[in-house]
Amino acid sequence: MTLTKQFKNALHESHYYLLLLFAFSLPLSTAAPFFISLLLVINRIIAGNFKDDFVKLKENSFIKAILLFLLFMSIALLWSDDLKHGLMFTLRKEYKLLLIPIFMFFIQKQHIKHYLFAFLLGMSLSEFFTYLVYFELIAPFGHAKELIPTPFISHITYSPMLAFAIYILLAFLLFDKELSSKKKILYLFFVLTMTLNLFIAGGRAGQVMFFAVVSLLFFQYFSHKRFLAFLASLLVIPTLFFLLYNTLPNFQKRVDSAYSDVVNFNTNRNSSVGLRMNFALNSYEIFKKSPVFGVGTGGFKDAYYTVNKKNTPHLIAIENPHNMYTFLLVEFGIVGLTIFLSIFFFQIKYALKLSDPFLKSLAFATPLLFLLIMLSESYLLISNTMFLYILLSVLLYRTENIPKL
Repeated sequence: MTLTKQFKNALHESHYYLLLLFAFSLPLSTAAPFFISLLLVINRIIAGNFKDDFVKLKENSFIKAILLFLLFMSIALLWSDDLKHGLMFTLRKEYKLLLIPIFMFFIQKQHIKHYLFAFLLGMSLSEFFTYLVYFELIAPFGHAKELIPTPFISHITYSPMLAFAIYILLAFLLFDKELSSKKKILYLFFVLTMTLNLFIAGGRAGQVMFFAVVSLLFFQYFSHKRFLAFLASLLVIPTLFFLLYNTLPNFQKRVDSAYSDVVNFNTNRNSSVGLRMNFALNSYEIFKKSPVFGVGTGGFKDAYYTVNKKNTPHLIAIENPHNMYTFLLVEFGIVGLTIFLSIFFFQIKYALKLSDPFLKSLAFATPLLFLLIMLSESYLLISNTMFLYILLSVLLYRTENIPKL
């Protein structure tokens, strides 16, 4: 074997282990996935062979939609009043999407489950420490605090990531025909512990997502019996909600707090849900003035400050309205939001072509669940959830996954 061949083999092997480490680190750190992704990019540059990569990219409509979205964001700097914020906030965060086509060529189909296992292992470790904090076996550290015992990452990102882990485990149980009996028992155990953990850890987005996961899995499992899936959802989801609400004080407090915030919105907007509703109302006023192309990349912060000072000066002004669609409509208008949604359209279209039941279920669920949780937070502006989206996209939407006819 020549020295060049040995070097390329070593690079290929390092890709595999670095991506495993990337997946494992997602629920445990904000900084680690970023630095590992930098190493993967450097590795890819050294490996070369960009011509073959470009040929593969041309066949993938999902990748082309991402590139179009990033191009539109770059052009939208031209009509922004805050070029610096556009470069340092919006583009810096959204350009992570370029990691998808870069990472996609590291993947071999037989390794897809390895990366998912690495993510589940990291999630299990994060879950374990959350339990230790919750039961006061160790003192709170990191992000953990009273009622929110998640130490490694914020509960805002922890809860949807945990809900994704629950979905992945359930998808293995329902659709992976190669799963052994021992693994089924183990996965079922972690589904139960993660579900309990989700409802004691806080983070309403992940909790809402959990109920969506249950319903979605009913429709996927009973794909030819939609009425049965509907009845199962109608029976199981309210029952689960009732049991969780009446047995877990943390969940009950979060539900009651959200209800109170909505009911008392007109008299008190300075609450968790009330502020989000106020962000939406003020943002809509900005959107009405520039509905087609928006205020430009990075323009949200100054535009919101102006409107907030006029309408609700006693409330905080923000650079992120905690709703991805509101943010995109303000900065990029209807055109930008349409391009953004096309990314998820092509993911769903791609998922329908897959033949592997497990990969198909996960590829179909990923865009739907992200579309749901982005109603409550700009999750593709937040590092950990953005990196999770990148990981799942890299694994699931490769042209090579589609069976050749």
